[in-house]
Amino acid sequence: MRLQSKLILIICSLLALVTVSLGGIFNYVVTSVLEDQIGTRALKIAETIASMPEIRQAFHNPNPSAIIQPIAESIRLKTDAEYIVVGNREGIRYSHPLPERIGKGMVGGDNGPVLEGHSIISKAVGSLGPSLRGKAPVFDNNGDVIGIVSVGFLTSDIRHITESYKIQIELISLLVLIVGLGGAILIAQSVRRSIHGLEPKEIGALYTEKQAILESIREGIIAVNKDGFVTMANRYTYQLLQLPENTDITGQQIDEVIPNTRMLEVVRSGKAEFDREMLMGDHEVIVNRVPVIDLNGHIAGAVSSFRSKSELYRLAEELSQVKRFADSLRAQTHEFSNKLYVISGLIQLGSYQEAIDLISREADIHQNLVQFIMREIPDPMIGGLIIGKYNHAQELKLTFEIDYESSFRDIPEKVDRNLLVTIIGNLVDNAMEAVLARDNTSERQVKLFLTDLGEDLIIECEDNGIGIAEEISNAVFEKGFSTKEGKHRGIGLALVVSAVNKLNGYITFNRNTAGGTIFTVAIPKKTDFDERGNFDGNSAPNTDC
Repeated sequence: MRLQSKLILIICSLLALVTVSLGGIFNYVVTSVLEDQIGTRALKIAETIASMPEIRQAFHNPNPSAIIQPIAESIRLKTDAEYIVVGNREGIRYSHPLPERIGKGMVGGDNGPVLEGHSIISKAVGSLGPSLRGKAPVFDNNGDVIGIVSVGFLTSDIRHITESYKIQIELISLLVLIVGLGGAILIAQSVRRSIHGLEPKEIGALYTEKQAILESIREGIIAVNKDGFVTMANRYTYQLLQLPENTDITGQQIDEVIPNTRMLEVVRSGKAEFDREMLMGDHEVIVNRVPVIDLNGHIAGAVSSFRSKSELYRLAEELSQVKRFADSLRAQTHEFSNKLYVISGLIQLGSYQEAIDLISREADIHQNLVQFIMREIPDPMIGGLIIGKYNHAQELKLTFEIDYESSFRDIPEKVDRNLLVTIIGNLVDNAMEAVLARDNTSERQVKLFLTDLGEDLIIECEDNGIGIAEEISNAVFEKGFSTKEGKHRGIGLALVVSAVNKLNGYITFNRNTAGGTIFTVAIPKKTDFDERGNFDGNSAPNTDC
């Protein structure tokens, strides 16, 4: 059966079920309310008659029926009651619509509670047939029950009244079903047009294929409707946004998910945007945004795809590290070549003791540095970086010192060493450039202090360079900002901030007494990191000055 036929059948079936159920409930309610009203009416008439002085005095008359029968019949005709029967404690009738039944016993068997002094409403089969009756006791002046008043309405009369309501209910239900059938047909046709005439199995297959395609693409894809609410996002989007896997952003405003997005602009303008750069969390991404057009040519929303540049940055960082290591090796080779020439000259001049002293001094310096690093900074990547920076400083004719109080042995396994290398390497490079910019060439110093004592990893890099002017202190961490001329500047500190944020740390800088700058980085040891050693969660830049 096709979807359109199923929809018509299901809607009509449900409508018929609801209509029949409501009709039955309404009929039951009407019948119950009518019986309650008639029963209450009968009881009130009975209580009114029972309290009449004429009726109570008639019970002491030798012929009570002569007084009670005219009164009861007069009231019966005025109230449209089927019968009004008055009897004594023994149930002998003093009044009845049929005079020949006066003096005979009352029928129904429900006089017990009335003789005890209670007024009741009951259903019973009397001499005229099944009836709904109200019964009230007649009291004498001493408060004793001396008789019974019974006012009744036949159930057949009540049923006749409810039948008229039942016919109206049936006619209304039939009209509702006819209107519902027409509505069901219109709804089914509208649904068929909306889904392009596809059947549920075809829709399910298309949905499965779409999900597989979205998850296989190594790009983030997110879609919004015309009101800016997220309607779809693939798994890679959650990774770029650093959201937990059990998070669902569907139904949220796109501005709440990606604050600096331009998807709403695309929805308003209807113009696509391609290969635009933007910052998503701490990821730089390349974004494409395309409007979604419906069958009527109206803009129904927008779809955005974006790919992260973090992998490219990671590769660039690794290449930069390789280049730094190569430069350090070249500097070390150059420096030792000069010293070998000096040793060779001393030997040729016969200054053997001076040659031995130079060899011993240089060996002690390097041996002490290497032994210290191997003991206090056992990580080969960080230790190799520091030795390389030391040799590079020797080539640049500046002093690079590592504080011998440093200790960097307690580094959690989950902390990404590449990020630590990025932080230390760029801070040292930035400090060297700062001291080289000094006019005074006599005292160019860069100091590095590392410690893992306490709950944080502390990295402190100090120089006596040109310092950072107060008016630019808020911009030094921005990508592309630099006080030095040339292309590809303003990247080092931006990479440091990015690495610090990934490790959930913070960075500060202050001016020292020599006019230079002290950069301090603190990285907590106890932090939830992901499998790459990055902080598991979104974070804004943690900087201070």
